[in-house]
Amino acid sequence: MAYKIAVVGATGNVGREMLKVLAERQFPFSEVVALASTRSVGTEVSFGEGTLKVKALDYYDFKGTDICLMSAGGKISKEWSPKIAAQGCLVIDNSSAWRMDRDVPLVVPEVNADALSGIKKGIIANPNCSTAQLVVALKPLHDLATIKRVVVATYQSVSRSEERRVGK
Repeated sequence: MAYKIAVVGATGNVGREMLKVLAERQFPFSEVVALASTRSVGTEVSFGEGTLKVKALDYYDFKGTDICLMSAGGKISKEWSPKIAAQGCLVIDNSSAWRMDRDVPLVVPEVNADALSGIKKGIIANPNCSTAQLVVALKPLHDLATIKRVVVATYQSVSRSEERRVGK
């Protein structure tokens, strides 16, 4: 089966990486659509051997789209993910917007793919990057000898735009 996939936030670093991975892994798609804000309309983003022209999220009709990879930040996800899911499209959100919602499964497929059977809102969340990698490594260890506690410290970079936003 081939899927129609939309990537929201396609002009950002994570959105571009999603497009790269879809092409590299030869995910079974019938069509891939790059979406972003209206100011990015017409911008070209790389996809496999070619490029995709970016379309506006504000005007895109998700009917007939199977999967939406959401990578446009929490505010956009909170606004748009329910609207997209209401059109029958499964949203896989990469922001922190849905991580604490009890009705949205928090999934790392290698660890808890069974959580996909409980999709109530048409949205799937994923943990942040350091957590996802950590639980993939911890799962087989936990299966062998129950892990009771893990203490972790992460040191993640802050971009200049993040520094400005927090007032530094």
